[in-house]
Amino acid sequence: MPIPDFQSAMLPVLRLTQDGKDHTLGEAVEAVAVEFKATEVERNELLPSGRQRRIHNRVGWAKTYLQKAGLVEANGRGRFRITPRGQQVLQGKPTRIDMKFLEQFPEYTAFAALKHDAPDAPPSAPELPVSDETPEEVLEESYQELRRRLAEELLERIKACDPRFFEKLVVDLLVAMGYGGSRKDAGQAVGQSGDEGIDGIIKEDRLGLDVVYLQAKRWNSTVGRPTVQAFAGSLEGQRARKGVLITTSDFSREARDYVKHIEKKIVLIDGTELARLMIDSGVGVTEVATYTVKRLDLDYFGDEE
Repeated sequence: MPIPDFQSAMLPVLRLTQDGKDHTLGEAVEAVAVEFKATEVERNELLPSGRQRRIHNRVGWAKTYLQKAGLVEANGRGRFRITPRGQQVLQGKPTRIDMKFLEQFPEYTAFAALKHDAPDAPPSAPELPVSDETPEEVLEESYQELRRRLAEELLERIKACDPRFFEKLVVDLLVAMGYGGSRKDAGQAVGQSGDEGIDGIIKEDRLGLDVVYLQAKRWNSTVGRPTVQAFAGSLEGQRARKGVLITTSDFSREARDYVKHIEKKIVLIDGTELARLMIDSGVGVTEVATYTVKRLDLDYFGDEE
């Protein structure tokens, strides 16, 4: 039996989690391989990029769609488990779960409304509808969707790590963005003050002409104005002009409005922005494949565009 398309893998993945325990993607891949009696050759078949096994890719997308529909949920460190909704679905003894089946859930409907269904799935999945978009549009949307999924995975991992690792991550990110001078200098600065709500101090440039005060909040709840206002007060106590407040969650509207109307320059970086900066700066991520898109060189042929 050939490797199942990603939709056919959805039900086996959900069945794996019916014990209520946390499971890894590797366990899900093994469960699907066993159910579909995949041979050793099929298990090791690679995508055209040669960087990932095809079955691993498809099971990963199956799990993503189940999560978008609220049937499974992430539990940190790359693990996931079934939700009460997922248990209820299994009690109905479905013979198949696919995108059509998932349309009954509002979370999935909202996700599908973004019109990323075709890019989401592996190109070889036969059930996917034909896209009306041009290849360039499909490629761009696929790239953006991959970034969104990677950002979600980054935040899951960060929230599951201890506070010390988060402090190190913040330093690595700022250094990668050009702040803090050397990694050694930045590492010595952050986490040493612990004074008046300041988690660290880092050079704004290599010469150290100015400094930026930091506060890092590895939170799940929204950061409100009182927390931001307290950080601004800490800057005042240090006679500092600039500060960066980084959180793994989000900031309330009142908090964002507050920093717009004060003299000091405070930059708020929420979880979404944090993940984006990490991806752009190459922190905590690794390159899988690079695709170069080319077009006809009209100048070479002497044509006018």
